[in-house]
Amino acid sequence: MKKLLSAADAYIAKMNWKDLALVKLCLCAAGVMLGLAAPKKLRKWAALGAVAVFVATYLPIMLKFLPHLTAWGREETDA
Repeated sequence: MKKLLSAADAYIAKMNWKDLALVKLCLCAAGVMLGLAAPKKLRKWAALGAVAVFVATYLPIMLKFLPHLTAWGREETDA
């Protein structure tokens, strides 16, 4: 398992933002398909679970990205 995760880390390090966007779109489409396949009784719970996962993953990603964004903005104004 460690070899698989190391290989994934090495591959991700070589990816650019367009590749990562494609991965995210692919995962989003898979999530939509799973959501549509859920029985009507469970769709509300599936939606709540999706919102919880989105918030739990989006916030840490954005908290890591914001310092880079503000530093980039400062570099642009200094130049």
